Amino acid sequence: MRTLKEVKPGETVRVVKLHGAGPVRKRIMDMGITRDTEIFVRKAAPLGDPVEVQVRGYELSLRKADIDIIEVQ
Repeated sequence: MRTLKEVKPGETVRVVKLHGAGPVRKRIMDMGITRDTEIFVRKAAPLGDPVEVQVRGYELSLRKADIDIIEVQ
């Protein structure tokens, strides 16, 4: 299992599954990150948090704690 947290800047991955439950999972789904969605990791902040990604044509900054529940391939 590989999570979005482990993806390096410049890589494009596809969402396999969202783990977890509750408001964090719902918020991530509301942002358009759902199964089979492509995510391009643009860059990470100097200390690694947040991570900037491109999803469905727009850019998001996500905390590492939140992206740890996103399983990718």
